[in-house]
Amino acid sequence: MKPISVKNIRQCVNGQLMQGSDDFLVNDIIYHYDKIGPNKLLFLKRRLQIDWEKIAKSVPCVIVTDKAYDGLKSIDKCTVIMVQDIEQAFWGFVKFYRNQFSIPVVSVTGTSGKTTTKDMIKHMLSFNRIVTSTKKSANSRKNHLTYLLSIEKNTDAAVFESAVGSPGDVLLASRYFKPTIGIITNIGITHLDGCKTPEAYHQAKAEMVQAVGEKGTLIINADDENTKKVGLKDFQGKVLTFGITHSADFRATNVQYGSNGMQFVLIFRKKTYPAFVPGYGQHQVLNALAAFAAVYEMGISIEEVVKRIESFRNLPSHLQCSVGMGKCIIVDDTWNSNPISLKAAFQALNGISRGRKRIALIGDINALGELSLDLHRQVGKMIAENGVDVLITVGSLAAEMGKQAQKDGLNGEVYYFPDISGVYVLLEQILDENSILLIKCSAKNDSIIKLKTRLKHSRLN
Repeated sequence: MKPISVKNIRQCVNGQLMQGSDDFLVNDIIYHYDKIGPNKLLFLKRRLQIDWEKIAKSVPCVIVTDKAYDGLKSIDKCTVIMVQDIEQAFWGFVKFYRNQFSIPVVSVTGTSGKTTTKDMIKHMLSFNRIVTSTKKSANSRKNHLTYLLSIEKNTDAAVFESAVGSPGDVLLASRYFKPTIGIITNIGITHLDGCKTPEAYHQAKAEMVQAVGEKGTLIINADDENTKKVGLKDFQGKVLTFGITHSADFRATNVQYGSNGMQFVLIFRKKTYPAFVPGYGQHQVLNALAAFAAVYEMGISIEEVVKRIESFRNLPSHLQCSVGMGKCIIVDDTWNSNPISLKAAFQALNGISRGRKRIALIGDINALGELSLDLHRQVGKMIAENGVDVLITVGSLAAEMGKQAQKDGLNGEVYYFPDISGVYVLLEQILDENSILLIKCSAKNDSIIKLKTRLKHSRLN
């Protein structure tokens, strides 16, 4: 972070210096008590017990508090700022720090594609700009302050994910980042454990409209039915659209599977641009289109955008292909799992199978709340529509996908496993050089992740 003097901090939080020096410089701000250390500032929220000895060992440091603690008075080299309200003071500081920087800030939300779209934007900007961003998909609210402080005086742009675990999460992130550009990649259904209903989840994603404000730019998916329901009647900012099947500002046509990626033609302002994006699936093209719109909005020409995306590299486990057991092709899509990403994975499997026997190994989908059973069955219907030669389910809810797929006419073999036991033995029997195996689950599904690693290391020469 950009070093800040105690004087500037005191002024922005409307605080009174109780001890220490106004000239002391702070190089990190924390609100987690256990992270206190030298040259750090801690917003000390009320606690039943405070380890004064730990603070004493962390000097020189700065404490902002709204309560006069006797324990602070005895700590040498501990600067203390007294405020009326600790929460109000914290948000006053957040506003102060963010307002020091006049740079484009992109906030990306959506049910799937957030991380990839964010990484694409960072990749294309980083050719000639200093960019800070979310690390991988570490996008929870506890990381917001750290990411805000990663903006420094030499930062040219920032791009962050805004996840939705509960209603209000996108707006909370916007209090930190104040995005100038907001992206909604798509809106499906997940995190119903926090949002409770699909409607509440959809509304939580739509908070991006309010997050970018009347002077911001909103980039939305013209192909996504739920995104079309986002209310834009009163939005005063700029709207850009992207899509494949519907008319859009950034539209892809002639989409085809190529070697290690997707070939397509970008149509923008009635001009066409041949393009290639590494990574498989139409969803990857949509991610690229959203990223194109954001980067173009930040002043990069379309010709340069199309050129830069060619060197992009996905994070691991995003439809990552490798050779595994029996010299089969393993398609590793175990980063995350929800109904939208499952559909994209099965479509990509069909696109890259090229006559190979299609085998899919899938686990339960998490965070679907009370609608979990119905949604797993809906995914089963999708699997039947897309087709697969062998379907292997692991878990009781994944089994519901398989049962529904069979009811809806899936013309392939289905194997049900309550847990991972026995799956490896089955795969030993059916995998060969003429097969392709899609592995789809959440990164938190340890048993399938371990099996995946074993399969990748079991290549037969």
